[in-house]
Amino acid sequence: KRRSAHTVVSYRRDVNDFYLFCIEKYSLTSVTEVGLFCVRAWVIDLLQTQKITPRSVRRKIAALKSFFKFLIQRDIIKIDPTKKIALPKIGKPLPTFVPKQKIDLLFTDENFADDFIGLRDRTILEVLYATGMRRSELISLTLPDFSTAGKYFKVLGKGNKERLIPFAPHTKVVMEKYLAMRKETFVNIENNYIFVTKKGTPIYDKLVYNLVKKYLSLVSSAAKRSPHTLRHSFATHLTDNGADIKAVKELLGHASLAATQIYTHNSIEKLKKVYELAHPKAKK
Repeated sequence: KRRSAHTVVSYRRDVNDFYLFCIEKYSLTSVTEVGLFCVRAWVIDLLQTQKITPRSVRRKIAALKSFFKFLIQRDIIKIDPTKKIALPKIGKPLPTFVPKQKIDLLFTDENFADDFIGLRDRTILEVLYATGMRRSELISLTLPDFSTAGKYFKVLGKGNKERLIPFAPHTKVVMEKYLAMRKETFVNIENNYIFVTKKGTPIYDKLVYNLVKKYLSLVSSAAKRSPHTLRHSFATHLTDNGADIKAVKELLGHASLAATQIYTHNSIEKLKKVYELAHPKAKK
């Protein structure tokens, strides 16, 4: 299905967890022995014993459904044991974002060391916030993906869909300064990934997560301080300032408008607060 490496790893882990559960609880020896009761018991165990969130459980069920659909297509089983499984209900929390004032504080000079790592970290934060790209997209960036002439990044998103994300002049200045130091620091570097470690190797998921959390902790006490928080901030600040929702959808690389519309709710909540503070009828 040409899914991303991250999706493949996650789905394989979910199916393997179910496999181990079936062996431990029911001593099953073949996938053909799995029935609806096994799947229901697993879901109950995830929710009640392991205290997994309903959202994560829904993803695990999706992995299982894909797996059994595959088995039916290969004529390995006849009946899909996940067919009658009800998905746990989830709420729709608003995405966590960093207010504009705190974003300004984030990029003050004293927050970053005056060396290659300090400049790299600052550039990573700048690109994540300025473009709204995903962590996986940032990690995959190579030198040809940065176009100074066209003023855009070329990224490969979910489903191997390619898109172009424009950037502001300030981002160009930061990027060019970083790339100059990258070239000076690693004269004989053998890869063309834009962002690298102190040893010149490509950066990885955990490194990006940890550095974003580290710097966001300097300006925000929010529970979530991840690369996706900067993506949420990018989209929220755009919609707050009147950006067309369809344009935001294209910038984020969403497959449907429904995924993007959650950012309009943040704007609506902001409008409600302004109304409640300012309108005479709201004060009574």
